[in-house]
Amino acid sequence: MAQRSVVLALALWCLVADGEAVWMELSTTATKCFSERIQSNVVVIGDYDILFDGYPTRPILSIQVTSPYGKVLHHREKVMQGQFSFNTAEPGVYLACFSVDTLDKELVVNLNLDWKTGIATKDWDALAKIDKLEAST
Repeated sequence: MAQRSVVLALALWCLVADGEAVWMELSTTATKCFSERIQSNVVVIGDYDILFDGYPTRPILSIQVTSPYGKVLHHREKVMQGQFSFNTAEPGVYLACFSVDTLDKELVVNLNLDWKTGIATKDWDALAKIDKLEAST
């Protein structure tokens, strides 16, 4: 029975999960943005990290996440990785913009952004473990 519940939960997650892992190429001469139209009262979680290989020094980023009306929800400068989370206050397009801070104008950096909204923000591994524990008692 517990296995059936886990399979059902996994199937439901696959049908309604709204999460996206994105890799972006960032040059030092431009800012790149990721946007998503989101309804109000939705949880949003983001993890970002520079994927680097062979650079003499690890590049650093600046990031800014804004609401549809321009309210700054997350802002960091000179970071290599980070996280943000918020609840949407109004429906509309939410925007995460990234730029590379370096003196090397020829550098191209790969960025991994894991952006999750709504049900995709749930910790399904923890829920499956709890279900297994409850079923065995």
